[in-house]
Amino acid sequence: MAHGSTPHFHNTEGLRQIEVGSKEFQCVGALPPFDHPHIYIDMGKDNEAVCSYCSTHYVFNSRLAPGTANPLSAVFQADAA
Repeated sequence: MAHGSTPHFHNTEGLRQIEVGSKEFQCVGALPPFDHPHIYIDMGKDNEAVCSYCSTHYVFNSRLAPGTANPLSAVFQADAA
């Protein structure tokens, strides 16, 4: 299933923090089949947010391209699931 233009990120590696280039995205937790409900996160005026399911700390980094992350391995590819 394609997820359109909303980027999806995961934290399969169990990282303390993930930098993202988008303030609006979905967190999937870990890669399927160990994912949690895919929730929409909107940072709004803030530059960080914590996922209410997996507690991943996301930090907005304006130097990253929209839809990318640091580390790049945190970008969820639907076809890779």
